[in-house]
Amino acid sequence: MKLQLALDLVGIPGAIEVVKQVEQYVDIVEIGTPIIINEGLHAVKALKEAFPNVTVLADLKIMDAAGYEVMKAAEAGADIVTILGVAEDASIQGAVAEAKKQGKQILVDMIAVKNLAERTAQIDAFGVDYICVHTGYDLQAEGQNSFEDLRTIKSVVKNAKVAVAGGIKLATLPEVIAVKPDLVIVGGGITGQADLAAAAAEMQKLIKQG
Repeated sequence: MKLQLALDLVGIPGAIEVVKQVEQYVDIVEIGTPIIINEGLHAVKALKEAFPNVTVLADLKIMDAAGYEVMKAAEAGADIVTILGVAEDASIQGAVAEAKKQGKQILVDMIAVKNLAERTAQIDAFGVDYICVHTGYDLQAEGQNSFEDLRTIKSVVKNAKVAVAGGIKLATLPEVIAVKPDLVIVGGGITGQADLAAAAAEMQKLIKQG
């Protein structure tokens, strides 16, 4: 089980400062969609240059032109690139093909997918690396979380690794760990804490025990 830090609401200098504090406790650093919208793939490049040994995920949430966008993210230094589960089959397959060519990985974000079990089974057959159940900010604000959906995905997936994202905090982490995902994605549960390193260290400890 791995821990991914999601960086969403910072610029490039802020992202580098956060990673300096928590680098030893996280396995993957995600350059979130808001940063990429604000800064472009320069943010991915800057982080990879600052931390060449860190696995960097570019949260592009690709919907179309997938091969091209995966190629550009790989050029910027991304190790993992995200595409949406609601994208066309041809787009997801194109993303996988380009990632394999570049020696990179694909994470499929299942945000807004309605027929979760059925779509997960379809995507699992495409050779993606991760399938991620994700409750977005807007639904988190309504009190929803990803934990039940995580169980659904775990029961279906045969090939890919399973990831979970959306409002995970130290208090809810044991509930997540109990379902045994391969990747736990945490944003504000680390970045919103007074002591970032302590929060990340505690989460990593629980994950490794799980």
